[in-house]
Amino acid sequence: MKNFILWFLAFVITIAAAVYQRKTGPTYPKEIKAGVNGKEYALKLVRSLSLDENSEVKLAVEDSTAKATLFYKRFGTSDEYQQSEFEFFHERGKAGFHASVPPQPAAGKLQYYFTITDSQGTKTYMMDEPVVIRYKGSVPAWVLIPHILIMFVAMLFSNLAGLMSLVKHPKYKIYGVWTLFLLIIGGMILGPVVQLYAFGELWTGIPFGWDLTDNKTLIALLFWILAVYMNRKHDRPVYTAVAAFMLLLVYSIPHSLFGSQLDYSTGEVTQG
Repeated sequence: MKNFILWFLAFVITIAAAVYQRKTGPTYPKEIKAGVNGKEYALKLVRSLSLDENSEVKLAVEDSTAKATLFYKRFGTSDEYQQSEFEFFHERGKAGFHASVPPQPAAGKLQYYFTITDSQGTKTYMMDEPVVIRYKGSVPAWVLIPHILIMFVAMLFSNLAGLMSLVKHPKYKIYGVWTLFLLIIGGMILGPVVQLYAFGELWTGIPFGWDLTDNKTLIALLFWILAVYMNRKHDRPVYTAVAAFMLLLVYSIPHSLFGSQLDYSTGEVTQG
């Protein structure tokens, strides 16, 4: 029964952290409400696009009598806003508006806001806080899927080891070693490969940069190296508990926050 409870708690914590990270990340669609002709629509505004996707913004507004206009410019520049008219579409049972924007290189960004005109007038959305789209290269499934799965299992084993260390379960050391092994494979080997495909850079953390995703992975790894080493010959569960807490903490930091960003003035990829 104790094993089941520990596994269950570890799984729940891992799922909760993964959902929180995804929901709060800067590439997760921005969710807003928009009223059109007396009906409210829940809109999900795109904030991440792959280079092989259609470079466009969609509004899930099913009222074809409305009109919408998109205003966009390159992020981090003094460019003037460009204008693009939304067109109404109806395909595969879905209806709404879409407007094309010029595709950007990997790590390039566009910021945008829009207006909707209906029978009651024109309303402006997101002008004070423009939505930012970050472009990325296509990451092959053979590296992306293993990276995601291995990092998820690493987080699960970390939480499990941490909980086991709190109750002095004899297997906390075993899951600690597995956590370290998976962090190395998923975070320090596959992670940089994913970033190389997405943004053309293998590693942008310390000592080469301040990419938050790279650095938080490195911090978690160092804590787990210490925890495994300190428990190598003696039982020191406190180190495992601290390492598990640190991984949970850094895992809760939104993914891709302050990530790779193209400097349009120099053509170099930096960190946002």
